[in-house]
Amino acid sequence: MRILLVGAPGSGKGTQAQLLSLSLGLTHISSGDLLRDHVARRTALGRRVRSYVARGDLVPDAIVMDMLRKPVIKAVQRGGYILDGFPRTVEQALAAYGTARELGAAVQVAVHLDVPSAELVRRLLARGRGTDDTDDIIEHRLDVYQDRTLPMLDYYAQREQLVRVDAAAPIGKVHQAVLSQLEPVRRMLQESTT
Repeated sequence: MRILLVGAPGSGKGTQAQLLSLSLGLTHISSGDLLRDHVARRTALGRRVRSYVARGDLVPDAIVMDMLRKPVIKAVQRGGYILDGFPRTVEQALAAYGTARELGAAVQVAVHLDVPSAELVRRLLARGRGTDDTDDIIEHRLDVYQDRTLPMLDYYAQREQLVRVDAAAPIGKVHQAVLSQLEPVRRMLQESTT
């Protein structure tokens, strides 16, 4: 199964991706973790994206798609993936689909982790990681999410399976809700391949 997690910063994408990876035996791929790793190691890619990450802006599509290509292909060969952090816009989703379809690696189901804005701000301030802990950066990141990422949900609802989950609940309840909503999709995908 190839799963995309969609949610605002602070919605729990990384936590749920790790839990789903263990529960479903899929590879977790986080574009944010990969980008932060490149920035920390000061690779050529890391030096190119550092200013975008520091401002909370989206890294250019071509850079992120290039970075994700090998991890996604490896994950598909191992049985599937849980992708969080990319795509973040309809344009990115269209470009990613074109590339991934050719590789047999396109997303099969999108999971939207829905959390109210006030809870997102509370979580991000509590997390307080690096430059992400200022009010201005948090507000900017949430505005970017509202303007650029939320419209992507309609795209996935029309093209793939879209699952919506109340992610303001405790972590364990969110995980169980995601698993229960993914089960019919998993069965449908299995039936379509037999």
